[in-house]
Amino acid sequence: MNHEEELVKAFIMPTKRQRYLDFVSKPKARQKFLRELAHFKSLDPRYLLTIPPNKQHAKDIALILTQKGAPPSCWVTSEDSRLDGKEMPLAEALSDVVGRQMGTFLSCIPGRLAYFEGEDMGARWILERRP
Repeated sequence: MNHEEELVKAFIMPTKRQRYLDFVSKPKARQKFLRELAHFKSLDPRYLLTIPPNKQHAKDIALILTQKGAPPSCWVTSEDSRLDGKEMPLAEALSDVVGRQMGTFLSCIPGRLAYFEGEDMGARWILERRP
């Protein structure tokens, strides 16, 4: 199962979905997708869960994701080339991402549970789509 395709299908607004599916399905076009992550405005608001202000730390976010069923590892899609395209332990990935304001998705359960952080202040979201 392709984490990136499932992210797009589940959490991107329907009007933008095909465009981003085209980006992530082609290695050369994928870079366009990564460049847009910094100020990403295409998340479907129906699936965004607010993280309480006092829980906006890597350990707290890891706990929230784990309580929602996240496994110990996740797939990283990021404008940060050090992290992009890797499977990583969830806690480590969150430590590397939270507060850095680099456009990043952490896919925990393909198409069902993810985390997003962007460059814009307050751009931290848990993405959840129930089956």
